[in-house]
Amino acid sequence: MTGTTGTETVLGAPAERREGREKVTGTARYAAEYDGPGRAHAWPVPATVARGRVTAVDAGPALALPGVLAVLTHENAPRLAEPDDPILAVLQNPRVPHRGWFVALVVAESLEAAREGADAVRVAYETEPHDVTLTAAHPDAYTPEQANGGNPAVREHGDPDGAFAAAEVRVDVEYRVPPLHNHPMEPHASTARWDDGHLVVRTSSQGTGPVRAALATMFELPEERITVSAEHVGGGFGSKGTPRPDVVLAAMAARHTGRTVTVAFPRRRLPAVVGHRAPTLHRLRLGAGRDGGLVSLSHEVTTHSSRIKEFVEQAAVPARVMYAAPHLRSAHRVVRLDVPTPSWMRAPGESPGMYALESAMDELAAELGVDPVELRVRNEPAADPDTGRPFSSRHLVECLREGARRFDWAARDPRPRSGAAGALLIGTGVAAATYPVMAAPSRASAWALPDGDFLVRVNATDIGTGARTVLAQVAADALGVPLDRVGIEVGSTELPAAPLAGGSSGTASWGWAVHEACARLADRLTTLPGPVPEAGLGAHADTAGQADAESRYSRHAFGAHFAEVAVDTVTGEVRVRRMLGVYAAGRILNARTARSQFVGGMTMGLGMALTEGSHLDPAFGDFAESDLASYHVPAHADVTDIEAHWLQEDDPHLNPMGSKGIGEIGIVGSAAAIGNAVHHATGIRFRELPLTPDRVLTGLLAHEAPPGTFGG
Repeated sequence: MTGTTGTETVLGAPAERREGREKVTGTARYAAEYDGPGRAHAWPVPATVARGRVTAVDAGPALALPGVLAVLTHENAPRLAEPDDPILAVLQNPRVPHRGWFVALVVAESLEAAREGADAVRVAYETEPHDVTLTAAHPDAYTPEQANGGNPAVREHGDPDGAFAAAEVRVDVEYRVPPLHNHPMEPHASTARWDDGHLVVRTSSQGTGPVRAALATMFELPEERITVSAEHVGGGFGSKGTPRPDVVLAAMAARHTGRTVTVAFPRRRLPAVVGHRAPTLHRLRLGAGRDGGLVSLSHEVTTHSSRIKEFVEQAAVPARVMYAAPHLRSAHRVVRLDVPTPSWMRAPGESPGMYALESAMDELAAELGVDPVELRVRNEPAADPDTGRPFSSRHLVECLREGARRFDWAARDPRPRSGAAGALLIGTGVAAATYPVMAAPSRASAWALPDGDFLVRVNATDIGTGARTVLAQVAADALGVPLDRVGIEVGSTELPAAPLAGGSSGTASWGWAVHEACARLADRLTTLPGPVPEAGLGAHADTAGQADAESRYSRHAFGAHFAEVAVDTVTGEVRVRRMLGVYAAGRILNARTARSQFVGGMTMGLGMALTEGSHLDPAFGDFAESDLASYHVPAHADVTDIEAHWLQEDDPHLNPMGSKGIGEIGIVGSAAAIGNAVHHATGIRFRELPLTPDRVLTGLLAHEAPPGTFGG
């Protein structure tokens, strides 16, 4: 039933990650670790105002310090062509669109000297009034044409308002998700040098191809004169999915000084310059019959974006595919504020959207007196509710049933506060999850070598997911050879072009091309009259026209999350005792790395539910939580018992491997399952994340207070 032991074939086996030993022994080199003769370091200077313009920069005190080589500002930095992404237009003009925008860069012989120099730069500003506060009734809110991913901002079927008004049972609730930050272990960093007019860059990015394209545009170079590598990447979670200012600043500083230059962002600067998950304000209206069947579903979201770029978190999109409701509305509004530009964060749209939807479904189950698992089963659609297309495969009900069995859901007392144990209140919760299946065109080459080994080359990016290992398994399977006979090269624009690692589409995209190249090579080998020539024998593949062809199916992965929590009535602390996820994600290509991805996503969802969140200070326009001392991510002690399982799903309408993306679905339902468990434990519905002790304790005290007293 589940993939807990792997398979006897190469594809699906729990193979160990190929780069694991390099990483644990410290020999894997990251972008900031490429040293060389004369390498210099650079440190950025952030704006200290929320909106305005730079009127003067005094670089004298910095240039007087030992080791400082240069101070770049909008007055002396290399002039660049306008980029497609305006966040990359750094040091090009005096404008300050938000606090933290870089207004100078100090280049020095050492990292310490660069940092000291940055502290010595004096910047004067002309300030303007600013607004960083998102509200649902903000007068500047508008409906955009599209949300992230090219999704229409509004989709409507039937008469949602009329059906809701006439429904026998109604739930009309609002949920709030705060700004969230990616905080990869390796901060954004780049090392750049110019070699006789050729730009060579080592960068921490989820895709070297887009980085090269952006640099080619801005520096007005042919792409052939730029080489970008990302051999090892210490996490990204979406924040490294697009080029960031570090790579532009490194290339500018290298051109200005004639030196190799490394730019590594300090962690406390990341929230302002590498994207964040935008806050989302949700209104859910669910109308149902007494039997639990939905008649109306409305999910409306308000979010923010920056003044310089529109990015709309597509949080209402998952409501379009989840449940059978004949009357359906999903809509987005956005407010352009004086804030950093939001961007992708693991499962953009689906993660906050499904938190709100699945919490509202739990509220509907309580109103109806129906088991939350059964309510979801009763509203299982026969086809995609939005497009009417058949699902390529959809096994959400099976995930819910299998999860309920493993979690012993049937033994649950559904009454809130029925699990008291001294000062602790014990509760359980469930939530569903979905994530779309995506793929993009990719190229790959496969080579048979005269020594009997094979080499596969593809510009995939391994951001810590085990891509090298899984692609080698795809190749070995297609070639029909042992895994240890296959070598793999990834992470450079010198390799066959491939899309970035994002949208849970990396393996599906790269693996498709790798499979085809290896299958063609295997065919050539069967007709080879003699031994493999000294130069090797190769085959190539390009999946353009296939991977990007429109499908007549609605393709999604699905899952079910279960959680048990203990809420301390004295401190307000919430502890997750156990988490369980069951997924239907096509063919699992590596049991070991898949479990790691599922567990990692679930853990990130735990952080979203209990600890993670930040606030924009209305007076200063800054994120108040800007480092790991104030922005709390889960540690090992927070994850005591967590299990990930999957169904053996056969879907012939995906790619040659039959796989769906697994990197993001693990987070999608986690926060809602935990929030629903907290409600079951306490009888209190908390509708704003995270569920920190102060927020929970305030709710508990208000719940216990007699009428007319605090909280009554």
